[in-house]
Amino acid sequence: MHKLLLTKPDGRSLTLYGRAPIEAPDQAPSPFSEPLGTSAHLRWHPLRGEWVTYAAYRQDRTFLPPPEYNPLAPTTDPAHPTEVPAGRWDIAVFENRFPSLGPSEQAVAPPQLIVPTARAEGQCEVVVFTQDPKSSLSALPPDHVDLLLQAWGDRTRLLGAREEIRYVLPFENRGAEVGVTLHHPHGQIYAYPVIPPVPQRMLDVAREHVARHGRGPLQALVEAELAAGERLLYEGPHALAFVPVCARYPYEVWITTREPVAGFAELAPPVRRDLARALLTVLRKYDGLWQRPFPYLMAWYQAPTDGQAHPGFQLHAQVWPPYRTRDRLKYLAGTEIAAGFFAMDALPEAKAAELRAVAVELD
Repeated sequence: MHKLLLTKPDGRSLTLYGRAPIEAPDQAPSPFSEPLGTSAHLRWHPLRGEWVTYAAYRQDRTFLPPPEYNPLAPTTDPAHPTEVPAGRWDIAVFENRFPSLGPSEQAVAPPQLIVPTARAEGQCEVVVFTQDPKSSLSALPPDHVDLLLQAWGDRTRLLGAREEIRYVLPFENRGAEVGVTLHHPHGQIYAYPVIPPVPQRMLDVAREHVARHGRGPLQALVEAELAAGERLLYEGPHALAFVPVCARYPYEVWITTREPVAGFAELAPPVRRDLARALLTVLRKYDGLWQRPFPYLMAWYQAPTDGQAHPGFQLHAQVWPPYRTRDRLKYLAGTEIAAGFFAMDALPEAKAAELRAVAVELD
């Protein structure tokens, strides 16, 4: 992995990653010249016992611009800079101009309200997967996706080393159907000042499972899914992908390692390469089944960066497509929103069979 660190005119950081050496540009571009002057804040939800972040200025963020105004495409005219430079690089990571969480030095005092409030310390980063605006994560070659996993590991290590950061979550929203505001292939990284509720629940369950069974719940599920076989989509020497027996969405897929790994930064090169192939297999099966770019939300869960031991927790991705069938969108029902009790009208085995039938070739 080759890496180049730059600073934009408005003070935001930009890191370029490449499979080959990267030549430094004359200047790190930015559509903005002045530092971001607005900061988010947190408010406590007394009934759920969790924080909610507020950043009203995000209403002004860029929304589905035409191709000629793509802020994630390489800069071609210095008089009209985008967020990334021209040159030989594969992946770019920069601080989001419209963050829900911000660096501590930029945080302002939160308002005094009837519930507890706090500074929204943290960091939100944009990860540009490729220079090609017409490509997609699923279309990239395996070594490019391997580089992306390395970049996620590097960002996790650097962000997690900051005292105020407790959890680092890489994710991707693909397609307008799941709320994407820029079509250029990209994802995001959120670095939180607390462990968010969903991974916290996973951590609690993992700890309890280890105490009772001596291993984590995902490790046990991996062994069971490998033995069952009918929901497997990819089975490599170090990684696998499957429609989980407990899927809450049709075509939901989990991607993980055969042996427990805490996070991206701990992946050995052979394991990381196989994990990249597992990811590509899943995304290409999605596209192949629908014969068109398939929308989804993908989140990668890894252990917190709080310096504590987290027994039983295992790096993995969960991918949630929005479709119920080929022609109908899946929206959350009242029982799912209000109670968090999911109601499925499609069997995981049937959806796994559809995806298993799609042939995928990897380079």
